[in-house]
Amino acid sequence: MADNDIALMAHLMRRAGFGAQYHELEARAEKGYEATVEELLHPEDNSNGMDLDLGERYFIEWNHFIRCVPEYIAFRMINSKSQLEEKMILFWHGILCTADSKTQSQVTSHAEWEMLRRCGMGSFKDLLLEISRDPAMVYFLDNCLSHKDEINENYGRELLELFSLGVGMDGKFNYTEDDVKECARAFTGWTIANGIPGQP
Repeated sequence: MADNDIALMAHLMRRAGFGAQYHELEARAEKGYEATVEELLHPEDNSNGMDLDLGERYFIEWNHFIRCVPEYIAFRMINSKSQLEEKMILFWHGILCTADSKTQSQVTSHAEWEMLRRCGMGSFKDLLLEISRDPAMVYFLDNCLSHKDEINENYGRELLELFSLGVGMDGKFNYTEDDVKECARAFTGWTIANGIPGQP
């Protein structure tokens, strides 16, 4: 097996996952590049590859309701059999981001991570629709405060500016201020009801 096959596979595994041990690189190089890409896109074993019971013994904050603590996320990313899926969750969370510091709810943060896991490798249109309904996002960008008599433009602006259309290669915006206003108006009523004060 050529060294450049191993190097190519190492590059792929760094980009489509979180790297791989040398013996895994050898096995994947033997299998071939196309077969490895296909396996990353459609893994046979979609389990997360970890013992949650063991994790919960050592990290008591990993209870059944709060599964968004950094240790849990990192452990799942490292141990998952679906490395590309985990990498895509991290990618989308870097773009479609919210923060516990505002939502103050790890329950909604966990639900958002699970939504990204479910939709992160599918249609971008479906992903934008799901993130628009996501309780953490609705709360984080104040869409829960937007109603017809007092429209809040935060979500409409973020959706057009950062999440989808943005600025073109020519440096010009791909949307107008009127688009932002109409987008924000269209999302009035997309809200959530607080089950517990301080918890979206």
